[in-house]
Amino acid sequence: MSSPSAESTGLVERFTGYLRERRLPVTRQRLEVAHALGRVADHPSVERIQKDLQQRGVQVGTATIYRTIDLLVESGLVREHDFGEGYRRFEAAPGRIHHEHLICQRCGRVVEFTNDRLERMLEMVADEMDFLHRRHRIEVYGLCPECRRRDLAALRPAEGIP
Repeated sequence: MSSPSAESTGLVERFTGYLRERRLPVTRQRLEVAHALGRVADHPSVERIQKDLQQRGVQVGTATIYRTIDLLVESGLVREHDFGEGYRRFEAAPGRIHHEHLICQRCGRVVEFTNDRLERMLEMVADEMDFLHRRHRIEVYGLCPECRRRDLAALRPAEGIP
């Protein structure tokens, strides 16, 4: 494995422990997939992970990537997301601060954010409803600033906007 980041190294170490606890094979391919998932930013898809591995000269079959990611999700080390694109995306989960997502429906960009006011509001709503709040997930869909600028630029000549 080449130049691992601290996050990917930690993920690989914890995944190795998980596999050993369950007496599952600790293979180079599984560790490379875990390493790639910790290294590739912006909630990668299986296709993006496979591309990263290929660019690094690592040969791992698609089925092995899917099975390894399923193990990583099962272990709690990786979170799975469905942002309505027709495929799953993933993010390394251990030690991450809770966050929400803004998802661009045009380019697929995912922006993570935290907001203390939003967290307090959710707690307040749960309290008002006498509901024990344990966890939540918020995904906001729309257009990122770059795609909005492109849309506006495309509209200007067509509609005579200065």
